[in-house]
Amino acid sequence: MESVTVSPSPGYNKMSISALLLAGTFIAILNQTLMITAIPPIMHEMHISANTAQWLTTVFMLVNGVMIPVSAFLLERFTTRQLFISAMSIFAVGTLIAGLAPNFNVLLLGRIVQSSGAGIMMPLMQTVFLMIFPVSRRGAAMGYVGLVISFAPAIGPAFSGWIIANYSWRVLFFIILPIALIDIVVAFFAMKNVTELTHPKVDILSILFSSIGFGGLLYGFTCAGNFGWGSRSTIIWLAVGAVVLTLFILRQLKMRHPMLEFRIFKINVFSLTTFLTMIGFMGLIGAETLVPLYMQNMRGYSAMESGIAILPGALVTGIMSPITGRIFDRVGARWLAIIGLTIVTLSSLGFSFLDPGTSFSYITIMYAIRMFGLSMVMMPVTTAGLNQLPKHLIPHGAAMGNTMRQVAASIGTAILVTVMTTTAVSARHNAAISHPDIHGVNVAFMVVTLLSVIALALAFFIKRNEPPVEKSGGAGTVSKRQRRKMALRG
Repeated sequence: MESVTVSPSPGYNKMSISALLLAGTFIAILNQTLMITAIPPIMHEMHISANTAQWLTTVFMLVNGVMIPVSAFLLERFTTRQLFISAMSIFAVGTLIAGLAPNFNVLLLGRIVQSSGAGIMMPLMQTVFLMIFPVSRRGAAMGYVGLVISFAPAIGPAFSGWIIANYSWRVLFFIILPIALIDIVVAFFAMKNVTELTHPKVDILSILFSSIGFGGLLYGFTCAGNFGWGSRSTIIWLAVGAVVLTLFILRQLKMRHPMLEFRIFKINVFSLTTFLTMIGFMGLIGAETLVPLYMQNMRGYSAMESGIAILPGALVTGIMSPITGRIFDRVGARWLAIIGLTIVTLSSLGFSFLDPGTSFSYITIMYAIRMFGLSMVMMPVTTAGLNQLPKHLIPHGAAMGNTMRQVAASIGTAILVTVMTTTAVSARHNAAISHPDIHGVNVAFMVVTLLSVIALALAFFIKRNEPPVEKSGGAGTVSKRQRRKMALRG
């Protein structure tokens, strides 16, 4: 199939495109954690159980995980402008449905529609940033992506806690909706086409395999965290997800124009950096899960107070992400990752000795230090991997990286919650341990520390390679050496 390239419009404004993408993705990711503190009042108003209400956060994560792998195909099928406006419009419709929902089923439908649009936004933003900025400035640009990834979900609980304490939970959606609508209106005038189109054929079987495979795995790990690894739901969904995902991968490897290109893992730097970001994201989501559990369930703090405790960490990340991005452009990812992971390892170890008297300030400061370290790791390492891809594979790399982060978050949460609960149960039979639940949290943080040590060791293998040089023949062309190495389409 012959590639058709849509070149960027001459004179397009990088800053306006970047601002649109950052605003849209920020509110999309913010919605992942916005419902956490809204669940109790929704349970009361709609007369539902905690397990039922939990689907408001679970379904958002599942649909996100299903949409992200499909985004690589969509980026090659539709223009930047079409995809952005469509994704934000779907998200806005879902937000309106959720805000006006008369019952739980309609509210859940709104969340599904919301996450269908949100799942496209992150890979779209990363791809566009890598297209419009030269390699020498990609670190700074991706630093703002890191700000969105870390800052938006971190402020969700504190923000929603304050809103719910003073207003109805529905206000959460009606604050987000105008921002989405303004973004759509401005996009009609400011958004330009910068991605390269190849018009791949729609392969229904690949879409089905991807949706069932990734969705099954993500839901299986969610069940493992909620019901344990031995539960029937966990085993069935993990098995279904693993089998169907294997079929999906085998099908992609046989296709000349795959929906999601798995052969990019033949590039060593990309594989290494993807694995590092998966470990980093496990630690990020793990800490965001364990700290509120410790504070609310074992220390009696409110959801809003636990949100406030992690808010300074989010602010540190927001300030540092653009700075570390600029440093990356000068020195590369290796030493940033090594220093950052050293800080993450030591601060994770600091969380392994919590007790009933641990102060609020200690938790807040230690968490902020930890996020300072992570800000030196996540986006610089991600950018280093994506920089190794030729332009026509950037959509696949962005989609793959975001998909692996979703999987890592689910695996990490399931493992850490399991470690925490099983350790706590065992500790109840040990008279020497006076606070078994807190002991469970400490052991879970020891696992996070071990993961950080593994990531730190791997960071020494990051190399600052130059990105592959593409011939001037347009999209879809790479050097002979790269073509032989990756066995990709010629």
